[in-house]
Amino acid sequence: MTKHQVLSAIIEIGVVPVVRTATAEQALRAIDAIYEGGIRAAEITMTVPGAVAALEKVADKFGHKIVLGAGTVLDPETCRACFLAGAQFIVTPSLRLSVIEMARRYAKPILPGALTPTEVLTAWEHGADVVKVFPANAVGGPKYIKALKGPFPQIEMIPTGGVNLETAGEFLKAGACAVAVGGELVDGKTLQEGRYEVITQRAKQYLEVVRKARAEMA
Repeated sequence: MTKHQVLSAIIEIGVVPVVRTATAEQALRAIDAIYEGGIRAAEITMTVPGAVAALEKVADKFGHKIVLGAGTVLDPETCRACFLAGAQFIVTPSLRLSVIEMARRYAKPILPGALTPTEVLTAWEHGADVVKVFPANAVGGPKYIKALKGPFPQIEMIPTGGVNLETAGEFLKAGACAVAVGGELVDGKTLQEGRYEVITQRAKQYLEVVRKARAEMA
């Protein structure tokens, strides 16, 4: 997929599941469950043991049927390893310009983490395709995104950190192009109990929230 196709897919889907699990096996099964629920995107964080190998397995299994990202990428070396493993986009928790540069070298989408207006603008000026606003809920939630979109209407933003079924629609209405959802979709307790059908059901609920919010905005 081209860079434009990946970004278009993320925005069209509207929700990016952040898969942060205790084992690589859980990550793989969680992505199966997310896919069953209809979400064709997922981000495996580098905090998962064996995360790069997990990326390879998901990429081999799904190919272009899923938009696969690598999250919690802290340095350019990891960024490169993730691309070689099959990641189609990179997400960082904080603003690291060298990671943006590496992603641009590979002509792949980069969604760096930023919080303040200065960080958001700096990320965009250095080539961010979308800015991940993190932790969004801790600093005011949808109201904060709306405030940022005032001076920066041209910058696409994806909030993460505390996004849930109640707030996801509000974030979209506030100007977010999509939302990223972590523990509210894929949580440790559900994984430990092996109740992957719960994750599938939640995925469907998030897609419905996105659909409803966009219908109300139309």
